[in-house]
Amino acid sequence: MTTSARDTTHFGFSDVPLDEKQGRVDDVFHSVARRYDLMNDLMSGGLHRAWKDALVAMAAPAKTTAFRHLDVAGGTGDIVVRMLGAAGPRAEAMLLDINADMLAVGRDRIAAAGLQHRVQIVQGNAENLPFPARSFDLYTIAFGIRNVPRIEAALAEAYRVLKIGGRFLCLEFSSVDVPGLDRAYEAYSFNVIPTLGRVVTGDAESYHYLVESIRRFPDAAVFSAMLRAARFARVAHRPLSGNIAAIHAGWRL
Repeated sequence: MTTSARDTTHFGFSDVPLDEKQGRVDDVFHSVARRYDLMNDLMSGGLHRAWKDALVAMAAPAKTTAFRHLDVAGGTGDIVVRMLGAAGPRAEAMLLDINADMLAVGRDRIAAAGLQHRVQIVQGNAENLPFPARSFDLYTIAFGIRNVPRIEAALAEAYRVLKIGGRFLCLEFSSVDVPGLDRAYEAYSFNVIPTLGRVVTGDAESYHYLVESIRRFPDAAVFSAMLRAARFARVAHRPLSGNIAAIHAGWRL
C-alpha cells in the first residue's frame, strides 16, 4: 500500500498527514503508560474488567491442547494475563505493541503473574506483523484498533497470521444506543474524562484525543463490513453495557 504526501487520516477530530498519525499516537501513550490501567478503572467505573472477561469467555481458549494467542496493541499485558489464566498449561501468548513504555508496563505485569516463560514480548506494528502466515489460533486487540493509522492493513495482517479456523476478536468502544444514556455518556466523555486525565496523569490533552478517537471509530455495521472485506467469515458483534463498548468477531475459515 503506497501513500502520498496528500494522504490524510483523522487524529481525534483533526485531520493529519497519514504518515504523522503513528508518531502522534505514540506520544499519547508514552505520556499515559504508567497510569493507563488506573485511568481505565476510573473512566469506566471498573466496567472494562467485565468487558475483558467477556472477551476471554468468547475466546474460550483451549484447556487441553496447544494454543497460540497473539494480542496486538496490548502493551500493559492485561489481556494476555487474563487469557492465559483461562487457558490450559500448553497455551502460550505473544504480546505485541508499538510503544516501548506500554510494553514495559506489560513486562512487569507478566512477571508479577509468573507467566514470563509463556509470553513473548515484541515491539512491532499492527500493520506489518513480524510473524509467519498461519501462526496463531487467536488474535485479539482491545481498545487499540482505533489508534491504528491504516485499519484495513491491520485487519489484513490479522487474517494473514491466523491459522485456518483461527479467530479474530476486537474489543473496542462503540456508539451508545440507549436513549438518555447516550447524552449522559457524551457529557461525561468530553467534560469528566479529560479532567481525570489531567489530575491522574498530568495530561488532559491525551484524553481529549482518546475521547475524540472513539467518536471517529466506524460504527458496528461499517466495521463489520471492513472485517468481511478482509475475508473474515461469520462476522458478528456483541454490544456491551448499552453499546458503550462492543466485541467484534470473525473467523479465518
